Amino acid sequence: MTVKNPRFVISAVRPEQYPVTNMLEIAFAGRSNAGKSSLINALTGRKRLAYSGSTQGMTRQINFYDIDGELMFVDLPGYGYAAVSKDQKSLWGKVIEQYLNVRPQLYMVILLLDVRHDPSSDDKLMFKWMLESGLAYAVALTKCDKLSRMKCAERVREISKTLGIDGKGRVFPVSATERTGIEDLWAAIDSALEE
Repeated sequence: MTVKNPRFVISAVRPEQYPVTNMLEIAFAGRSNAGKSSLINALTGRKRLAYSGSTQGMTRQINFYDIDGELMFVDLPGYGYAAVSKDQKSLWGKVIEQYLNVRPQLYMVILLLDVRHDPSSDDKLMFKWMLESGLAYAVALTKCDKLSRMKCAERVREISKTLGIDGKGRVFPVSATERTGIEDLWAAIDSALEE
């Protein structure tokens, strides 16, 4: 898909604040330093559509982005950030859980994992929810530019095995910096939307 006019719509924490649309939504989930904003920017070909702060855990609300009036990208708050209180973590967890469980437009979830690290317990819980939901899904292994191609391929195999993912077409090594893997991920998104 060639993105022409993506735009930020709204930040929300409660269902009554979510935008009222008929567009299908693709949610981006992952730890607070997994690179969700950077990946959204790479997918849309924009440098500053989604805010990517220098401080981890900056996304505290759900951010909705209209992609050419055809679909909505939804940037969920990052989970697993250690430098916030338990109460704050609990609040972010409730914001994420509420969206995932009540939003009928939600069609696909993209789980972002830093290719250099093994999936955390939070990542595994999120992936389990994705499988049980029956939604379309993909796993984007970010920051592949930090590793050699051989090491990145090795990590793809290891993480796929850890999550129990068999076959191709579900795990995508990507680099927002070098734009590698972006077309493959778009192909997976387009394919899911056509089903």
